[in-house]
Amino acid sequence: MENLKLNNKNLAVIAERITTPTYKRNDLKTGIVHVGIGGFHRAHEAFYTDQLLHEESSKDWGICGVALLDFDTKIYNTLKEQDGLYTLIIKELDGSYTKQVIGAIVEYLFAPENPKQVIEKMASEEVKIITLTITEGGYNYNEATKQFDFTNPDIIHDLENSEAPKTIFGYLTQALQLRKERSLKGITIQSCDNIQGNGHMAKKMLLSYVAKAAPSLVSWIESNVSFPNAMVDRITPVTSPEDITYLKENTGIEDAWPVVCEPFKQWVIEDDFIAGRPAWEKVGAQFVEDVVPYEKMKLSLLNAGHSVLGLLGALVGYNAIDEAVNNPNIRTFLNNYMDVEVTPTLGDLEGINLHDYKHSLLERFGNINIKDQIDRICSETSAKFPIFILPTINSQLEDKGSIQMAALVTAAWAIYSIGVDENGNSLAIKDALKITLQSKAIEAQTKPATFLEIDSVFGDLNTNNTFVKAYTEAYQDIVNKGVEACVIALNNKYAKSKA
Repeated sequence: MENLKLNNKNLAVIAERITTPTYKRNDLKTGIVHVGIGGFHRAHEAFYTDQLLHEESSKDWGICGVALLDFDTKIYNTLKEQDGLYTLIIKELDGSYTKQVIGAIVEYLFAPENPKQVIEKMASEEVKIITLTITEGGYNYNEATKQFDFTNPDIIHDLENSEAPKTIFGYLTQALQLRKERSLKGITIQSCDNIQGNGHMAKKMLLSYVAKAAPSLVSWIESNVSFPNAMVDRITPVTSPEDITYLKENTGIEDAWPVVCEPFKQWVIEDDFIAGRPAWEKVGAQFVEDVVPYEKMKLSLLNAGHSVLGLLGALVGYNAIDEAVNNPNIRTFLNNYMDVEVTPTLGDLEGINLHDYKHSLLERFGNINIKDQIDRICSETSAKFPIFILPTINSQLEDKGSIQMAALVTAAWAIYSIGVDENGNSLAIKDALKITLQSKAIEAQTKPATFLEIDSVFGDLNTNNTFVKAYTEAYQDIVNKGVEACVIALNNKYAKSKA
């Protein structure tokens, strides 16, 4: 079987081997600009859009992918060389692989190379939606102050260099200013990040920046830009060299950066699109009036569950999430955490069977074909913890509920941040607050509660005596007994309480 590079020229032959786009990509208009064209976007929004382009004749919803950061050079070059095409490899629960080429990304821009080109594209009349996957930390939100962080050096740069911005806020401000000056219709800015109220967050942070950078633009944005909230879900691990080799050996397709993901997918969106939208509901998306209950459920159970498995598993010495959840003691601990500490905070979820949902999460985490790397899950925990775990802790403290399991996870993170697992192996700490985390983690070895003093992560949690006591005891227990013994002890305590 002849090896073929993935590109437009070879697409007809590749179509004889795996599923490829049947729509005419050259006829598509760019109706969506997406910032952050990493694996998740390509397994989620771009996948939904590709499926829709197969379903209907609309030519208005091609995607222009924007690589925002210098770090994104590789993905930009890959998409450029492959004409925006990439292979999606869905790793099914039964061990089989479903493979298809996705063609929804029809343009691709590298912001650091040509900021003006990106701004002009965002300001283009044919663009109706700007979507974002910029990670939790990309919203520049300070958990302690609950406000936009104007001390960020990149924000300071953007305020002083408006035509050559570095952050999403600088780009959006310039693009929206052009749309206003050109008397263009409104536009939707849609976050696809794991943040509760992600649309509200995007609006609040953007308006905070605009109020200082271009005050006269604020009222125009409030009248002409919509920010729908959305809940997104699909486990998308980092593509490994083995994934690339598998694709080449089994199909003869040379794809420099395929995307791998689980079969499950979910997208719940508030139907608030000021300039029109794709009919994503035709391919499985769900449009609702209020997305809050769904996203709180997902952030508090799935995303927090990932962090629980990642932090505990990392200290034990596991490399992948499935290894952690398939440890029966850790699996039981996670199940108990979801039942005892998270579920009481969720309230009524109409149309959702929480028991079934939680069971499905354990199955998804345990998919041995996904091999979601623990260091990916643990990366940027300082941005994730305030969103995934802290709300559960605060809610349980307010209601005088259990916080012992969350305290154990927090203590595990403090010990993880030292950078060594229980076997003496080094852990790669990948976090914007790495220096602060490691400094506080080292101090915590003599005074555990010191770690809770990172107010941008924990807010005022270090002033709550109930949590500090539970956290300090958990920290000392992990040091003295190890993670798994602590997990077993809490599991036994919960089992006795049910008896």
